[in-house]
Amino acid sequence: MTTTRPHRTGEPDPADAATAPLWRAVQAFRLVTLLYAVGQQIASVRYYENQRLSWVLIALMVLWSGVSALLLARWHTPETARIRTLVVAGDHVVVLGLITATPLVADYDWYHGHQPLPTTMWSANAVISAAILRGPVAGIASGLAVAATIITMRQQWGQDVWADATAPVLVSVGLALGLAANTARRAQEQLQRAVRLTAAAEERERLARQVHDGVLQILSYIKRRGTAIGGPATELAQRAGEQEIALRRLISEQGAAPGGDAATVDLRPLLTAYAAPDVVVSTPGDPVRLGRWTAEEIAAAVAAALTNVELHAGPAARAFVLLEDTGPELIVSVRDDGVGIAPGRLSEAENEGRMGVSRSITGRIAALGGTAELLTAATVGEGTEWEFRIPRG
Repeated sequence: MTTTRPHRTGEPDPADAATAPLWRAVQAFRLVTLLYAVGQQIASVRYYENQRLSWVLIALMVLWSGVSALLLARWHTPETARIRTLVVAGDHVVVLGLITATPLVADYDWYHGHQPLPTTMWSANAVISAAILRGPVAGIASGLAVAATIITMRQQWGQDVWADATAPVLVSVGLALGLAANTARRAQEQLQRAVRLTAAAEERERLARQVHDGVLQILSYIKRRGTAIGGPATELAQRAGEQEIALRRLISEQGAAPGGDAATVDLRPLLTAYAAPDVVVSTPGDPVRLGRWTAEEIAAAVAAALTNVELHAGPAARAFVLLEDTGPELIVSVRDDGVGIAPGRLSEAENEGRMGVSRSITGRIAALGGTAELLTAATVGEGTEWEFRIPRG
């Protein structure tokens, strides 16, 4: 048995729309079985004791078939679920009523060895409708109920239960159509979820572009101008820079594609959060999923390297962040075109007790089992490059 999510008043339930093709196919089956039942009536009516009553019952079956077909055709209204429930209930009332009315039409010798009045094929409509409406459990229950009524009416418990195919066929039909209906509902839910996620992602992208064209550029300008002016404006520049990074991270995280293991995150949004007019970030097209702690440590190491660029590379320096996923390992490069660093200067800073770079960058990467190598140009003034290599797993 399946459950559907609430939908807004005045709109059709998506689950009802999902099973609409099955309901249309059922109506075609109902028409075919109705023609068979009428043909069976014409062939068998001469053996009935009460022929007039048999025609009245057949007329009732034809009338109900038409009414149910018209009701089930209204699948695009908010009342679809209620209408289908009423039709399924009516199907069972009519089917079971006609089966139990067979002894009123024919004598014992006839119905003891022949099909009941509405025929087994037309009776299957009730089973199919129940299966589509409520799933395989309801379909099986309906098949058992109809089969038990037929066997009871024919008084053939010993023979029909073990030798007749009525019960297995009805139960199998209920199971198969119920599973098909559930599959259609799940597919519809997944499709709608994908549509909602796509629409939300597009809206986030639109907002991100607007924020980037406005707020982020202003914050970046304040940071650069405050740093250039110096004095009391330095603190203002620092605060603007912090808010710029925080806002970029928020936009990037909101734009990240959902899915995957909840214990892992995509490294790409964590790095693209640092993108700025003077910071270019390049990442692969496919998600790079890592454990949350690992991804955050890599992002923190990149942030530390970018901070060094901002503090030491010069006011006109630009930084370039490149993420490569080779499979066995990740390679993250942070390069700048600033004033560079003299060979051996990092070792001198560590010997002097200045451990900021060691702890913020090399220490983090080493804790992940990777290596952090500072690549310097042959001459001062041609920039520097950090290369992080982190093994997966």
